[in-house]
Amino acid sequence: MSKTAADIRRPEILEAAFRVLAREGLPMPPYDLIAKEAGISRQLIRHYFPDQTSMMVGLCDSLAAAYRNLMMKGIIEAASTERLQVFLDFYFGFLEGRGLKKPEDDAVYDAMFSLAAGSPEIRGNLKEQYSLLHFTIWHEVQISNPDMPQRACQEIGYLFVTLMYGHWKMVASLGFSSKHNRIAREAMDRIIASYKANYVDPDA
Repeated sequence: MSKTAADIRRPEILEAAFRVLAREGLPMPPYDLIAKEAGISRQLIRHYFPDQTSMMVGLCDSLAAAYRNLMMKGIIEAASTERLQVFLDFYFGFLEGRGLKKPEDDAVYDAMFSLAAGSPEIRGNLKEQYSLLHFTIWHEVQISNPDMPQRACQEIGYLFVTLMYGHWKMVASLGFSSKHNRIAREAMDRIIASYKANYVDPDA
């Protein structure tokens, strides 16, 4: 099936917006700058994205899709017992050698969170992304540790999201040493081990 003009142009515009936002930072990049980056007219961008908020929501979707595509590749290649480790290693940047390099999008995600403070649409999109990630890790912890109470797995999923977000902010955005990636990754193993050894289920 041949691609439509929208199938071609929308990704081109979003890629240009990504590059501009990564390079220039906030405030939200103007149409003229994105048009110049993409090599197309300002009017054509407005045709696909009538306002800047819709463009930024589209960019959020594009960022999330990049992660989904990489993770599906990792899941297909991994045995079921390795899936949780694949998820954790990927998000902290340890699967580049397997062709699963985490996208270099930290500055753009930082900008998205700043924009979310004033945009219910962007905030809602990011909440959906992180809620899905929470559920995914919760599910994978449960599969890898079938004897662990569901509430414990849910808590670990939440702790992963908060640790990962802080990791991005402190390591990637502020320039801390990349060696901290290993500290954050190993902290997840210690959290899971601690839950397995010490957790008391309040619902039991």
